[in-house]
Amino acid sequence: MRVAFVLGTTSGGTGRHVLMLVEGLVRRGHRVLVAGPRSVEEQFSFGAAGARFVEVGVSDRPHPVGDLRAVAAIRRLTRGADVVHAHGLRAGALAALGRPGPVVTLHNALTAGGFVGVVYGVLERIVARRAGHVLAVSPDLAERMTGLGARDVRAAVVTAPVPPPAKRTPQEVRDELGAGNRPILLTIARLAQQKGLETLLDVAAGPWRGEPLFVVAGEGPLRGELERRVEAERLPVRLLGNRSDVADLLGAAVALVMPSRWEGQPLTLREALMTGTPAIASDVGGIPEILGDGGILVPYGDVGGFRGAVQELLSAPGAAERLAAAATRRGREMPDGDDVVESVLAVYRS
Repeated sequence: MRVAFVLGTTSGGTGRHVLMLVEGLVRRGHRVLVAGPRSVEEQFSFGAAGARFVEVGVSDRPHPVGDLRAVAAIRRLTRGADVVHAHGLRAGALAALGRPGPVVTLHNALTAGGFVGVVYGVLERIVARRAGHVLAVSPDLAERMTGLGARDVRAAVVTAPVPPPAKRTPQEVRDELGAGNRPILLTIARLAQQKGLETLLDVAAGPWRGEPLFVVAGEGPLRGELERRVEAERLPVRLLGNRSDVADLLGAAVALVMPSRWEGQPLTLREALMTGTPAIASDVGGIPEILGDGGILVPYGDVGGFRGAVQELLSAPGAAERLAAAATRRGREMPDGDDVVESVLAVYRS
């Protein structure tokens, strides 16, 4: 089978998901093409995984001339493909305009309004009307696409790579962070609007009985704004920037805190569960389906709810141990790479 993937600019879970599909399809003897911006090949090395990579300028914002060129390039490059599979709304809309009937996986929902919201709505309608199959990473996305008239909407199966073993003990990580005896609450996120980090800082402001340390791993456009607030209010928050030792950090944390406005199937949450780390997370998107009983769900933006969940985890007798055991069970139930590849092959054959 000849499979052509189309994707736009991405630096996170979407690119890793496509790389997993490329590796699995190539191992099974399928021929794979990946079309997208040069930056995704530089980051994820699809060519090294056995795919043919061709640069196509799928930008992250509307660009009439560039978008017309991208549609023409997609039409030309996918002429001999048995299946075209686009990832993300913009890539999906351009692929659907270039060749009707593609498979489109939707990885994200809109969390902003205004002009961006109008454009997003137009792209959604293009995908709903012209895609052959839509794979949605959360129930709310699936319901929306069904409401817009998409012909075939299914749940996307997503997994996370098995985290590597921690290289340092929890105590070594605590010493590095200067945590002392304070419990560590970990957030791993891009410092951007979608991640609800203003709620995290409100939660960290307390008051607390025995002050925990909130640790944030990640970079992004809100770094300066967050730093200024942490310093001005003397919040118990450490901004670590990007880190490669996620397994070490998870091993030292009593919980992952995820106050996001919306998430699909966040790989970070899956990684936390695979390491037996429970989560306190917003009740949005695909989070409830992944988390199960491996943590505590809180309505998005409910500062008191998040603070109460943290206090329960830290203070209620047996709560931390009970949730850690449940997280470990959930981690063992996560789909693996073969499950993901077989799920898309079933769609392709249909």
